This record gives sequence, structure tokens and C-alpha cells, in this order.
Amino acid sequence: MTDIYHFEAGTAPLLISIPHLGSQIPEPLRPAMTALALRSGDTDWHLDRLYAFARGLGASFLWARYSRYVVDLNRPPNDDDLYPGQAKTGLCPTHTFHGEPLYLDARDSIPDTERDARRQAYWQPYHDKLRAEIDRLKSQHGKVLLWEAHSIASVIPRLFEGKLPDLNIGTANGAACGPALEAAIRRELEQGQYTWAINGRFKGGYITRHYGAPQDNIHAIQLEMCQSTYMDETYPYAWRDEPAERAGAAVERLVRSACAQL
Repeated sequence: MTDIYHFEAGTAPLLISIPHLGSQIPEPLRPAMTALALRSGDTDWHLDRLYAFARGLGASFLWARYSRYVVDLNRPPNDDDLYPGQAKTGLCPTHTFHGEPLYLDARDSIPDTERDARRQAYWQPYHDKLRAEIDRLKSQHGKVLLWEAHSIASVIPRLFEGKLPDLNIGTANGAACGPALEAAIRRELEQGQYTWAINGRFKGGYITRHYGAPQDNIHAIQLEMCQSTYMDETYPYAWRDEPAERAGAAVERLVRSACAQL
């Protein structure tokens, strides 16, 4: 057992990864952080609940317990920029998505030694488990679908213009999954009721890009969905039953379509 992440082993070649579900802030960091930071507002709230249907598909689950404000599990360990030319949200953020300081001293960076310590303590265990489960499923089934589950506020001027499409699929421009899987997702989106994009503003973060290897039958797909589809986007970030039921059904259809194509 570990308090770094939650893990459930499934029986199907499907792994649901939710790296930004965590909202905990370690006690040693809390005195230096703002009240806003302690709310962990940029968390991908409630996705464990939204994706509960996947247990019926035999999925494995891996999700974080600690906030992305501590360390962002979907960023490269060397903190390279995933989206050059756009506002960066790094390995150890110092500001919220909206640009508000996370630390009382309004720092713009985290010292290298502290960043490395956080990477070793929180980032590495998650990725070690992710790699191990992908390898287990590949060994057992000969193929794996890694589904990266994310959500975000629908309007964040610092990161993108206007409102995001409701459902944003990222496959690293097709490099992270086979074309047949992406085509199956596209067909499902075209039949749905939500606005959508494939490899638009969100092309897939580090996990999608790093672990997706369709040539080895390891297919990674990221879904970044607007939180407005299933919850309140303002504190206290409440779940909304009726919208969440519709959004959850749409996400289930996407996952099922990808699994069927796999």
C-alpha cells in the first residue's frame, strides 16, 4: 500500500490513468502556500466517479492522491515544455492556471534540489507503477489501451482563447495510438452531442506521448474534458448529477469504442 497513488488491478487490456485527481498538499509545504493553493483548484475533480463505469469493462485504475501543485505527473521529469510558445504549466508549478501565485512569497520557480526531491518522492512512484501495469497487461493480453483521463475549466484565458470544446482528444498527432483507434473515437464524437476536437489545443501530455507505442500494440489516448460538462467549475467544485450522467455516458461510449477497435 502507498499514499502516493491509488491502484486497482483489472482483468482487461485497459488502464485508466488519472494523474491529476489528487488534491492533497503535504504538511511541510502547507505553511508556505496561499489559501488558494491549499484548495488545489486545478484538480481534475470527480473523475474517479465519472469513470466508475470502466470497472464493468475490467479496467485497471491508477490515480494520484497528491495535488499537481506539488508535482505534475503529466510533465516530463526534466521539465521540458510540452507546448512551446504557449503559457507553461511546469513540473512544479508556482502559479494556478489563471496566473495566481501558489506561494506566499510569490516565487516564480522552485529550487532544483526541492524539485528533484518532489520528483523522486511523488512523480517517480506513479510512473514506476504505470510502467509496471502497462507491462503486465501487455504480457497478459498482447495489447494495451492506456486511457489518460483529464478535465479542466472550460475557460482559462492564460492558457487558451475562448471556450474549449467539451471533449478534447489527444493522440500526439497520431503517434500515440493506432489510426484505427483514433478513427473509432472520431466516429463516436461525430455522432455525439458535445463539441469536440482531436489534437487541437490538447495533443496529449507527457504520459500519452511517452508511453504510447502503437508499433508495440500499446495505444495511449488522452481525453481532456471541460468540467462544465459534469460539475461546477468554481469552488467548492460540486458534482452535478444530470449533466454528469450525460457526460459519463458519452465518455463510456468513447472508451467502449476504443476498446472494441483494440
